[in-house]
Amino acid sequence: MSERTTAELTALQAALAAEHAAVYGYGVVGGRIREGRRTEARAAYDAHRARRDALAREVRDLGTEPIAASAAYALPFAVPDSAAAVRLAAELEERVAGVYSDVVRAATGARRREAAVALREAAVRAVRWRGGSVAFPGLAERAETGTDPAATGAGAPATKAGPATPASTPATPHTSTPPA
Repeated sequence: MSERTTAELTALQAALAAEHAAVYGYGVVGGRIREGRRTEARAAYDAHRARRDALAREVRDLGTEPIAASAAYALPFAVPDSAAAVRLAAELEERVAGVYSDVVRAATGARRREAAVALREAAVRAVRWRGGSVAFPGLAERAETGTDPAATGAGAPATKAGPATPASTPATPHTSTPPA
């Protein structure tokens, strides 16, 4: 496998891990969100499930076993009510956008275009949930932590693997919580 293919596969696996976590996170969002936003939460849940399934097929097509979902994920903060569910949805989308920015950097051709579409969709959902936008969707976490994207390589660092971390792993200490 070429170095470029390895970098692309690493980025795809990180995106798949992020999608697994987003699907889990939207299960929590759906259980706490007020009635008026349930349709939006359901649409996002379905979109992440579809992306997850497509990524798993892509990874298999590259001759590798797709990363499996964890049984549970640690959320970045408690989600006791609808306002917290909205914040979680925005956080999920921001983190997914960040991981897709890594795929855009690592991939070429149709795979790169598809990753850019996924990044844009996540960024748009984040804006809808948050009620505002950022200059470079998917790069906000790097700007806050001072992480140099070139130094991280094509794969996402473990702290950016997805919207939530596996329950057996402590939550990321530098995770920012979007304003309510």
